[in-house]
Amino acid sequence: MTDVAQIWSYLSQGPLLWLTATLVAYGIGDACFRAANQLPLVNPVLIAVCLLGALLWLTATPYATYFEGAQFVHFLLGPATVCLALPLADNLPRLRRALLPVIAALLVGSLAAMASALAIARVFGADAALLAALAPKSATAPVAIGIAEGMGGQPTLTAVLVILTGITGAIIATPLLNLLGLKDWRARGFAVGVASHGIGTARALQVHPTAGAFAGLGMALNAVLTALLAPVLLGLFLP
Repeated sequence: MTDVAQIWSYLSQGPLLWLTATLVAYGIGDACFRAANQLPLVNPVLIAVCLLGALLWLTATPYATYFEGAQFVHFLLGPATVCLALPLADNLPRLRRALLPVIAALLVGSLAAMASALAIARVFGADAALLAALAPKSATAPVAIGIAEGMGGQPTLTAVLVILTGITGAIIATPLLNLLGLKDWRARGFAVGVASHGIGTARALQVHPTAGAFAGLGMALNAVLTALLAPVLLGLFLP
């Protein structure tokens, strides 16, 4: 047992272990997702988060140690986001024809996402720091963290809220939109992108290429609008 503990202590300090653990956890989640015939509830990101969280808890590994090894995956968020421009470019004619509905949906969706979260949190007595962390939850993670820091929120809490928002949107969006009878892939994708940023966009790409393109557009535009409007709305809801 002593030898095992020493080996683990050595391995846990190296970046390769946590990068491998991240990839393996997502691989398991993706395998479960495929085995369940892509059932939205069996979300690969959710499964990976649970597996990694359990591993860190069982091994008493600080998050900072894990992130040092897994930061290469974090770095790839940037290129992955830029790659969303490719399906968007393929759908530019459709975007031009729907420009006014896109602007209206962006304003309503972004404002509703921020105002509803702030109003509910304010009712339950949330303080200013929590409200600042909560306001940008529907923006993509790098943008949301920067917005929260600028408003005095906790970046770590914002990151958790962003992930929870994305996973929730990816799980419930398809069943909910089917229930509502919404069949326009542009509207479906844009709604998912505005509400649940990158994780929702990844799910939209799995469902339909047009939905994925408009989800990427919604994610990008919502990030910009959230950066502009979040400080204003936060000022209205501060205790």
